[in-house]
Amino acid sequence: MAISTTAGALLALAAGAAAAAPEIVAGPASDPQCYVPRTSETKFFKYEAKTGPFRIALANGYIANLWRIQMIQTAKAYATQQATDIAEFKVVSTGDDVAAQIAAINNFIDSGYDAVVVNAQNAAALVPVIRRAKDAGVVLVAFDGTVDNSEDLINVNVDQEFMGYNWAKWLVQHLPDGGKILEVRGPAGHPVDDIRHVGVMKAFEESGKKFDVVSVAGGWDDAKAQKATADAIATSGPFDGITAQGGDTGIIQAMKDAAHPWVPFGGEMENGFRKACAEFGDAGLKCSSSGSGPAQVAVAIKVAIDALKGNVVPQYVALPLSSTEYPNFKDGESYFKDASDNFFVGNSYPTCGINFNAQEILGQNEANN
Repeated sequence: MAISTTAGALLALAAGAAAAAPEIVAGPASDPQCYVPRTSETKFFKYEAKTGPFRIALANGYIANLWRIQMIQTAKAYATQQATDIAEFKVVSTGDDVAAQIAAINNFIDSGYDAVVVNAQNAAALVPVIRRAKDAGVVLVAFDGTVDNSEDLINVNVDQEFMGYNWAKWLVQHLPDGGKILEVRGPAGHPVDDIRHVGVMKAFEESGKKFDVVSVAGGWDDAKAQKATADAIATSGPFDGITAQGGDTGIIQAMKDAAHPWVPFGGEMENGFRKACAEFGDAGLKCSSSGSGPAQVAVAIKVAIDALKGNVVPQYVALPLSSTEYPNFKDGESYFKDASDNFFVGNSYPTCGINFNAQEILGQNEANN
């Protein structure tokens, strides 16, 4: 019996969607040292194996800070390392425009890419296009800005809430009587900014001490964070402690410009920030510097390649949090005195076989190409 064109197309689409869904299997993952499941309840996926080399794309959103620029450079460096498995690697950054990021992912799906890694600008808004990728047989991996309310993709991330909690817990330990805190946040409305802020406030609330928190938007950017800090010092300072999600080197400069006393500081992993922590720690700038380096994008690409090969991977990969605290800042290990301030340290995940030197990363550009 003949099948009409429309009915045949619908049946083909349904069959394709069924084949596209990964099989849920028992763990462990194919690379258990690297692919640590987020919880004991995390599912394990096995996708239908494809023959490489593969076409892989990075759909990035926000770009206006050093972490994102270095992340793109790292992605390109890793794609170069994995040339035998990657036939084509394409990067598109769409800024704060969520609709543009969705359109970019749709374009990669329509163009036949095998996998898309994405730093989600708005998790909830991406759920429909993530489902479309799954139905089309495209492996989608979210990292940093993950999509936690969907199991139609693979997530790769550190515990962002714990990161914020860790920064604030450091301040609680070094301010036994409480005090006024400057919290320099990231881009307003970004899911990572929101969840880190939850962790920060949780640590302060659990302390049972009185903390007066002044929050400003620093955009994860040195120049924006420097201005926001300068304005906050002028209108609400001085502060007894500082926590910041990024732009930390700019915050340090604002403190210097305002002659603000050095105070305990829980912040990110910029090389310039860690230089200051090492130099001024004994003068009062006692720091906790922790985060997830831009190299987590390489883990996301590695997961995508393994998924495309039909290897078992967790639905949510938990990455370790890299942390250094006063007085353990050491030149050549936790920071690099002679390297640029505008560089995030922590460019390796040894358990995943991922490691980069500065030259490999900085030799790449951050352009859409």
